[in-house]
Order: sequence, then C-alpha cells, then structure tokens
Amino acid sequence: MRLKEELEKYIPYNEQEEADKELMLRYMDTFEDVFTRKNKMCHFTASNWIINKERTKVLMAYHNIYKSWAWTGGHADGDSNLLNVALKEAEEETGLKNLKLLSDGIYGIQILCVDSHIKRGQFVSSHLHLDCCFLFEADENEIISIKPDENSGVKWIDINKVLEITNEEKMKPIYKKLNDKLENYK
Repeated sequence: MRLKEELEKYIPYNEQEEADKELMLRYMDTFEDVFTRKNKMCHFTASNWIINKERTKVLMAYHNIYKSWAWTGGHADGDSNLLNVALKEAEEETGLKNLKLLSDGIYGIQILCVDSHIKRGQFVSSHLHLDCCFLFEADENEIISIKPDENSGVKWIDINKVLEITNEEKMKPIYKKLNDKLENYK
C-alpha cells in the first residue's frame, strides 16, 4: 500500500496525531521531494518502537548527536516504503536480525522539530521530520551492537523508565504515547 493511502486510513490515537496526520498529507501534496533530505524544510523518516516478548522493555540507542537515549530510525532517503526504511534502520542501529512486526502498518505518527546541528562535519538547518513509527518485537537475548557513527550504546530499557532515561524533553510525550498504545497489543 502506498504511504499516502496508509496515512489516509490511519486512525489517529490522539490530538497530536490528528493534527500531524493532516499536515503530513498536506506536505505530501505540496512537495515532490518530501522523501529526500533535499527538502530542507520537511522530509519523511521512519522510527521503531522495539519491545521484548514480555512487553516490559524497549530497545533504545544512545544517540551521539542528541546525547540521549532514543528510539532507532532514520531518513527515508527516497524510499516511500517506510516499513522497509524502519527495518533497515533497526538492523543497522541495533544489530538485530529477527524483528517481528506487531503493528498492522504504521504504529504512530508525529512531526518532530529537529534543531540545527552538525552532522559529519556539515551544518544542518532546523527542519521537520514527518515520522512514521512501527512496532516490532525482538528477543532481548539476541546479540545487539552499536553503529558507531550514530550511536554509542544500545540497551534494553525497562518500559517504565523510558521517560527517565531520555534527555530530550520533546520526545517524552511521544514515548509515553507509544507505551500507552501498547495496551492494545497485550
């Protein structure tokens, strides 16, 4: 299914998702390059909420740029199949090979403000990530590894400690929403 159709069918969980869905669809109609970083204002990303089989832990990575524990994910870079992007990013950033998709398509949507920063020696202006998150299950005994150019740690975090471990205040409502939605997957 094409992303636009999937977003149109997506049922928002809360007001944030409702407002962000409307804008994401509008941006898809407005910009031809919304799947690439060539669009300096906004572009699509895919993220992962990776939980263990018992639904008691979330796999997070210590993000080098933001100096915080965070979910995994990355830029679409031209690929409009965001599930493929999410899987690729999860494997690259955690080393996991056996991820099981739990959500029926997109698990959560959010538009995230990215502050200006330096990446690989280049200045990146502030912009928006039009993010679609997917819910995966993984075996917490599977070997995990870091991706040194992006993260310096990967570990399973108690689901009740996620909001305490992240330094990014703007991400706390998103992570809380993703944890709250897990009630539908027990």
